[in-house]
Amino acid sequence: MPTIGVIGAGSWGTTLANLLAKKGFQTRLWAREAEVVAELNQRHENGVYLPGFTLDDRLQATTSIGDAVAGADVVVSVSPAQHVRSVMTQVAAAMRPDALVVSASKGIEKDTLCTMAGVLRDVLPAGARDRAAFLSGPSFAREVAAESPTAVTVASFAPDAARAAQQLFQTPYFRVYTGADVEGVELGGALKNVIALAAGMSSGLGLGHNALAALITRGLAEISRLGIQLGANPLTFAGLAGMGDLILTCTGELSRNRSVGYELGKGRRLHDILGGMTMVAEGVDTTRAAYKLAQRERIDMPIVDVVHAVLFEGMHAREAVESLMLREPKAELWR
Repeated sequence: MPTIGVIGAGSWGTTLANLLAKKGFQTRLWAREAEVVAELNQRHENGVYLPGFTLDDRLQATTSIGDAVAGADVVVSVSPAQHVRSVMTQVAAAMRPDALVVSASKGIEKDTLCTMAGVLRDVLPAGARDRAAFLSGPSFAREVAAESPTAVTVASFAPDAARAAQQLFQTPYFRVYTGADVEGVELGGALKNVIALAAGMSSGLGLGHNALAALITRGLAEISRLGIQLGANPLTFAGLAGMGDLILTCTGELSRNRSVGYELGKGRRLHDILGGMTMVAEGVDTTRAAYKLAQRERIDMPIVDVVHAVLFEGMHAREAVESLMLREPKAELWR
């Protein structure tokens, strides 16, 4: 029976740790906040990040990264994307060098433009680095915690690592597929958050279903163009980590990124919106990274451009819509 250390006690990290504990695995969950750890260990709840759920009493929490990963067969990385490098550098110093690392964070590092795969390549021991696996797909934490049927994908350069992660997380309500396209899975999971910001703006402006369908479809085209340029398999973007996650994040009311976009569409300022949030909307920093990547690779990403302009350049959401609609007419399929 494997022992597992889960790094990050936000809603998704707590949900995955609870799923694993319910399967009977010895699971230790690391949280930065002492009050979260105390509540997890004493009341078997995480009222800050996953309120309303009683967690398995076999799940143990700790504020010590060393205690969370010492001797663990598996390490699950679920920190916010912009903190993965610093947190996993500490993990790397304390973990077994041959442990299976499963990344469940979605984002692109805004300074280096690395996906989480790139970050982990930089910080993990060689044995763990070569076998890391990356979990993505349409999966709101609260619905998984409620055991609603969910399907995701896990990709790795090492097929045995992908299969091991699949077996680790598979349950009657959490179906896991495997794949080898790490780049595509990572980019799909990160970039959909940028399109979700745009989708939220559209809903906040009251633009209707036609506009939303257009944003999702053309957003997928932008993700695919950049992904193909960076070496991803285009078929990945028609799957769970691509279209699946994009649909969920652009339409679901539990989407933090859609919610931020919605408030922007209503005219609120980004600073005020983020100031009132407990959890991280990954799409904000991912927008910075996606904008830089598109410029570096010379890939046309007009939705990313206008989302960046709304977030960081003072453009109003309604101006962004006009900017998109008044672009030069083009063929639908082009690069």
